[in-house]
Amino acid sequence: MHLYRGTASALSQEIISGSLIPHLQRRFAERVLYAPSESEVRSWERSLPAVAKELLAAGLNDVEVLVEYFLPLTSKRADVVVIGSHPTTNAISALVWENKQWTTGDIEDIDGRLVSVAGRLLLHPQQQVKQYVEYLNDFNHLAHDGSLVVGGMAFLHNATSAEVTPFRTADLVDLAEFPIFSGDEVAALHRFLLERVSGKGASAAADDFLQARTRPSKLLLNHVQEQIQGHDAFTLLDEQLVAFEFVRRAVDEAHRSNVKKVVIVKGGPGTGKSVIATAIIGDLAKRGYNVSHATGSRSFTTTLRDRVGSRAGALFRYFNSFMSAGPNDLDVLVADEAHRIRKTSNNRFTKKAQRSELRQVDELIRVARVPVFLLDEKQSVRPDEIGTVDEIRDAAQQQGLDIIEIDLNAQFRLGGSEAYFHWVQRLLGLAGNGAIKWEGDERFELYAAENPEDLEAWLSKSNDDGFASRMTAGFCWEWSDPVDGTLVEDVVIGEWRRPWNLKPEKRVPGIPSSNFWASDPAGFGQVGCIYTAQGFEYDYGGVILGNDLVWRSGKWVSDKSKSADTVVKRSDNFDELVRHTYRVLLTRGLRGCLIYSVDPETRVYLKSMGINYI
Repeated sequence: MHLYRGTASALSQEIISGSLIPHLQRRFAERVLYAPSESEVRSWERSLPAVAKELLAAGLNDVEVLVEYFLPLTSKRADVVVIGSHPTTNAISALVWENKQWTTGDIEDIDGRLVSVAGRLLLHPQQQVKQYVEYLNDFNHLAHDGSLVVGGMAFLHNATSAEVTPFRTADLVDLAEFPIFSGDEVAALHRFLLERVSGKGASAAADDFLQARTRPSKLLLNHVQEQIQGHDAFTLLDEQLVAFEFVRRAVDEAHRSNVKKVVIVKGGPGTGKSVIATAIIGDLAKRGYNVSHATGSRSFTTTLRDRVGSRAGALFRYFNSFMSAGPNDLDVLVADEAHRIRKTSNNRFTKKAQRSELRQVDELIRVARVPVFLLDEKQSVRPDEIGTVDEIRDAAQQQGLDIIEIDLNAQFRLGGSEAYFHWVQRLLGLAGNGAIKWEGDERFELYAAENPEDLEAWLSKSNDDGFASRMTAGFCWEWSDPVDGTLVEDVVIGEWRRPWNLKPEKRVPGIPSSNFWASDPAGFGQVGCIYTAQGFEYDYGGVILGNDLVWRSGKWVSDKSKSADTVVKRSDNFDELVRHTYRVLLTRGLRGCLIYSVDPETRVYLKSMGINYI
């Protein structure tokens, strides 16, 4: 997806006529459901005329230009992609063109590829281009057989060559193929362009580029072993890579100076928190640091242990595993899904002599020289889950510790559809001023079903077509133990009956434990709940809205009497927790979601919100 497509000549004419910026603003709002920021609009106004000018000056009037091109399966955008044919091979040639308005700055960290600009630490522009190029090579199937060649460069159009010099160093030799040009180096820029792209057949080349199949996204759990071993199974982009490098720097500095640091990484579902976590674990373990990963999720931790094998499995623990640990026993603790932190680590199995009144967040900070917390505050779904940025920040400040905070905002799940994520937030009343109609997004499929039979049939076909698909539901039915080695069909809607996923402590031949329900193909056919779906992803998700949240007289009405979750229904903030629950369930899919409500009035409301029924 992109906000604008046209030849370089057409782009120039749109700029001259004044129609380009309003077009970009309108398209942006249509695609992501909120208006672009003033700074983004200013960037378009100042940078795009420079792009058009240099393309025309190089004689590349006929090349196709994509403005604000969304990378496949993510909401990250390349400023410009120039497409045509390669001058010598006639392959499709695509050039990622990143614009920067910087006129000052310096390299802050060679190894981390970080630069300092106006007091901000940012990814080096050549490294950013490299990551985008690698990502396109990974996800556009035309690159796999050589029919597409992807390159890239960065253009600091406001800067002089002297001002760009601080960003250049021989230590970045591996980035030489993704050069950086200043505003007074346009002759070199023109040579670079002409060596790599021509306007011959550009329109057809752009059609092929945009219509090419997208290689399926790598599911985290299918590649976690490779990631843990430090093989970089995933390409980290922009703030993901910045977060990763921030942690690396904090660890190295803490080791050198014996100073403790706390890192907080926050982001919504699908922003790549767990990918960053596994990348950190793999890199630091490979470099000899004593590192551990912890979550509050038995399903997630058990699955990670299973995927990486017995030797590496010891890296993965629970939040309550550190009650007896000493200060700084670890170099690094990566606390994934930190929104699930509890008040204390005590539970019903904790022996009296081992019980502690120390807050769990204080335990997690105490155990590591650099504790790293990754969280999404709106994924707390139980009353005893108290992990928030304020809670972690307060604990760190009380100990006088340095705090580094990083905010992730790009979408790497949901097909990269920011529009769908914002639609869900507003649908459930968790953001914005009321729900808005779904206008569609080619990157994400959203449908509704009239009955559970249709929902299951649609998901079953997707499953048969090779896409991992799962059914989930609100916790509105009892969860029974197996009877005579058979799952009980607890979820009953009319004549349709299906079992919940198997309880983790139970065993039934051929049925995966709830801990593996989301990742084992045999999990299809059982209904997952919030505790087995949270933290996982699959291609298509079917979500059954129960009677614990229904639409009445223009608003959502929650009803704890309809809940079978004995812990959550006793909570004073049941309404917030049930909305958080459905937010999680509705955002597990990589490619699409299918919604069914057991309540007829709610189904009518969903239809009014622009969702097509299958």
